[in-house]
Amino acid sequence: MADIARMAGVSISTVSRALAGNPLIPKPLRDQIVEIARTHGYVVNQSARSLRLRKTDTIGVIIPLAHETGQLISDPFFLEMVGRLADEITQRDYAVLLHKVVITQTGWLERIIQSHRADGLLLIGQSNQHQTLNAIAETYRPLVVWGAQLPEQKYCSVGSDNVAGGRLAVAHLAQAGRKRIAFLGATDAPEAAQRFDGYRQGLAEAGLPFDPDLVVRAHYTMEEAGRTVADFIAAGIPFDAIFAFSDVIALAAVSALIEAARSVPGDVAVVGFDDIVLARHSAPPLTTVRQDLAMGARTMVDLLFERMSGGPVRSALTPVELVARGSSL
Repeated sequence: MADIARMAGVSISTVSRALAGNPLIPKPLRDQIVEIARTHGYVVNQSARSLRLRKTDTIGVIIPLAHETGQLISDPFFLEMVGRLADEITQRDYAVLLHKVVITQTGWLERIIQSHRADGLLLIGQSNQHQTLNAIAETYRPLVVWGAQLPEQKYCSVGSDNVAGGRLAVAHLAQAGRKRIAFLGATDAPEAAQRFDGYRQGLAEAGLPFDPDLVVRAHYTMEEAGRTVADFIAAGIPFDAIFAFSDVIALAAVSALIEAARSVPGDVAVVGFDDIVLARHSAPPLTTVRQDLAMGARTMVDLLFERMSGGPVRSALTPVELVARGSSL
């Protein structure tokens, strides 16, 4: 910048203002300085600019993994959610900084915040980090989380009505005459716990007994979920339907059932949760509880920018709907 100032016969501060497009610098002089900079290959050091302005024009998108450390960013749900968030963020002329954090010790979120690499943070999922998020929310405002709304929650979250989704799935299966409905997935993380609660409520509303033998803990990757379902089938416990925590687990269940010569939906009806793109193109197409991820991503980014500007915002809960397809009909 000093070299450009010398060539233009102006001060360094004038060069800085001209390159920033400051209208206080006359346009002919601005154009002259910009042309000198272009000719000599000058580019703004964005890191130095960010330090000076305390603004990065970047939003951090974090995938925190504590209870399910084996999940990949290539998980179809993560891919769709990251893509939708990136679209919303870049429309506001901000860049996206993606973090996948396998949480093995405390202080992980504080370290990301203290790095000052982003003006705000979006988390996809709470994992088992509810208390960590609550503690951070006391002092750090530009944070929005995709996940379940929990009692005494201090941080801002956006999520779907997981309990209602679980009830819809079980009601659909019960109306189709299914009596032995298995729940496939975790029951401890916030969203999983709410979907499991909806499953139990749905059973009660349909007059079906709750059987703990039909609760099958499954990991979130397709390969591991497939092995779990194969083991469940081999155990010989009778069941005629599955409500899975996610579409990925549901699709793994369909594959394992077909491999075991069980027809879907003839022998076993299957319902997932999310409505990822793969759900519409599987064989058979997957019945699922649809989350409106486009609305969710848009709401998350809107709330984050409101928080970044200092405005008061509340958490948001988006509706769900059952989409009936061939895996249950």
